[in-house]
Amino acid sequence: MIEFENVSKSFWTGTQRKVILDQASFRVEEGRSLGILAPNGTGKTTIINMMAGLEKPDEGRVTRTSRISFPLGFMGGVVNKHTATENARYIARLYGLDPDYVEGFCRWLCGIEEYFDMPLGTYSQGMRARFSLALMLAIEFDIYLVDEGMPSTTDVEFNRKAGAILRDRLQKATIVIVSHQAQTLEKFCRQAAVLRNGKLHMFESLQEAKRLYDYEAQS
Repeated sequence: MIEFENVSKSFWTGTQRKVILDQASFRVEEGRSLGILAPNGTGKTTIINMMAGLEKPDEGRVTRTSRISFPLGFMGGVVNKHTATENARYIARLYGLDPDYVEGFCRWLCGIEEYFDMPLGTYSQGMRARFSLALMLAIEFDIYLVDEGMPSTTDVEFNRKAGAILRDRLQKATIVIVSHQAQTLEKFCRQAAVLRNGKLHMFESLQEAKRLYDYEAQS
């Protein structure tokens, strides 16, 4: 479970204060995947980062009682000067897993051959995205966090393998995905919310959320 209790978060842009959340209270239960619809620039990534514990709220409390993934695409836990091998084994130890398994899984899924033994700082954006997703899939979580703004990969074979693994995981796990497009959420979520002007409006169905989202976009 992830629970936000009276959470507020804002940033100073240099000219004004931008409100991301204003006294928001909601809960993500295991088994009830949640999609959050929000226009670009409204704080989708910030909310995902708060769910993961990467950012703190200004006010209120965020409670996590499940195994929560780091956000898809998050590279803050790896070191650019180290190889993918070294990073994979470090992350494995951090989560109390077998380093041989995590390294082998990531090496197989990434399919980047000799680059796996080169520093991450030499990787292209696509290679970094593949390694990031492989790391996340190497660890079984209760709740997976996905931000549509995270880096993606164009490698067809990698997408096929990773997609099959993710679909299998989501049969047992829960996903929270933030996007500015409703069609991005349709494959994963029935329950949805709309983020607008610091308020998170929760709905039982994606269709209900989409109606408000479309209305707000037109007004």
